[in-house]
Amino acid sequence: MGSPQAAVAVLVAITGVYMGLVVLGNVTDYETNRAFVQHVFAMDTTFQSPNTMYRAITSQTVVTIAYLLIIAWEAVTAVVLLAGLVAWVRGRTVVARRLSSVGWVMQILLFGGGFIVIGGEWFLMWQSKDWNGLAAAFQNFVVAAVGLIVLHSSTKD
Repeated sequence: MGSPQAAVAVLVAITGVYMGLVVLGNVTDYETNRAFVQHVFAMDTTFQSPNTMYRAITSQTVVTIAYLLIIAWEAVTAVVLLAGLVAWVRGRTVVARRLSSVGWVMQILLFGGGFIVIGGEWFLMWQSKDWNGLAAAFQNFVVAAVGLIVLHSSTKD
């Protein structure tokens, strides 16, 4: 129960279930969460500097496509992490390590690359009081990073 593999399995379980719940929320409360993406892309609650507003995207088609891609990425991430959990439970360590690593890298790409870098800096989400998801994105980035560190520093094939 207290082995490094058990610790990793617990982290994989938590993040896999979390990502599944994120997908559920995005699907069942589609319009609210789509509005978040729409406002971030439109940059309508930022400082409105003429030097950065060229970055804004107001096309509803682009917003919808981006949001659907985010949901799909989250869903695949959840599936990969939960498949990793199943592999840990079945004692298939090599497969479990690979799936866990891939799932957490996917989570880092989404929350670090997508939300922190693109949303936070390119679309200046950090300037918005109403549509700023940087704290949540950072939280998810850190959880996945910790999972990767624990996985790659304490488990063996």
